[in-house]
Amino acid sequence: MAKLNFGGTEENVIMREEFPLTKAHEVLKNETIAVIGYGVQGPGQALNLKDNGFEVIVGQRQPSASWDKAIKDGFVPGETLFSIEEAADRATIIMYLLSDAAQIAVWPTIKPYLTKGKGLYFSHGFGITYKERTNIIPPKDIDVFLAAPKGSGTSLRRLFLAGKGLNSSYAVFQDATGRAYDRAIAIGIGIGSGYLFETTFKREVYSDLTGERGTLMGAIQGLFAAQYDLLRSKGHSPSEAFNETVEEATESLYPLIAENGMDWMYANCSTTAQRRALDWWKKFRDATRPVFEELYESVASGHEAQLSIDSNSKSDYRLQLDKELAELENSEMWRTGKTVRSLRPQNKN
Repeated sequence: MAKLNFGGTEENVIMREEFPLTKAHEVLKNETIAVIGYGVQGPGQALNLKDNGFEVIVGQRQPSASWDKAIKDGFVPGETLFSIEEAADRATIIMYLLSDAAQIAVWPTIKPYLTKGKGLYFSHGFGITYKERTNIIPPKDIDVFLAAPKGSGTSLRRLFLAGKGLNSSYAVFQDATGRAYDRAIAIGIGIGSGYLFETTFKREVYSDLTGERGTLMGAIQGLFAAQYDLLRSKGHSPSEAFNETVEEATESLYPLIAENGMDWMYANCSTTAQRRALDWWKKFRDATRPVFEELYESVASGHEAQLSIDSNSKSDYRLQLDKELAELENSEMWRTGKTVRSLRPQNKN
């Protein structure tokens, strides 16, 4: 474990160089890893582990689209693809990668298979952190740990195939065998993490829920919509409003930030853009900080978790979700975005 300096603060970080794939294989050489759930994170993590040479099986309900997808991805019924119960029974480590709502529903099915010495793995701290609400309370004689990729399962897989990695956090909630730490890091390396940084289940879920509702999804859509609507109300065309709000950000500036940092991006923009962007960013910080304070408090109090549990457990959740997503899709901004994307040179024949 290395201590690296991040902005003046030292953190515990695991690099591939100090915990190589060969060491991960040694740690997990006698383990059978069952991926329960083949939806958002399941495919990327299962396939990366499989390609890295680990013994991986998948547990999934049948019939289902996810069962069919697992077959398409190369998992074989009766050999590496089983019912949830059989996969959990065969496993020494259960990777619990169902959605948060599904984890609650399936927990009574999984719990009998969590026998002494097994490992229970998560990629999200939700179920354990809010255990009074989820009733996900693991037996005391098993290891409980997580590795949480900082991105979607699709991104995890895409970067793995490109020879890169997606940063992940890791945490140990319960170490019954004395091997929980090594198991967590070995799987974190096995799924293709770029590096792993230390956290706790609680800190993981607090930061994750805040990020998803904030700058990763909720806040960014709100900012996009506010600027786009303003420009349209001032007489700008849909194409101009979208390009100045979204297209230039995602296609030009955000990649520069990812590659070199915000300071580098500022330094390589026009002097007009530099000067007033430097003047305005603090106004936006000060205006939005109270909203983020409200959001974090909602997460920390468990209010956000309960709202998620209540809404995601409803029988018509998918139907209502589709309606809300259709509202985004059918908005002028994102209809314009579809046209703009189709006009990108690389999309032309």
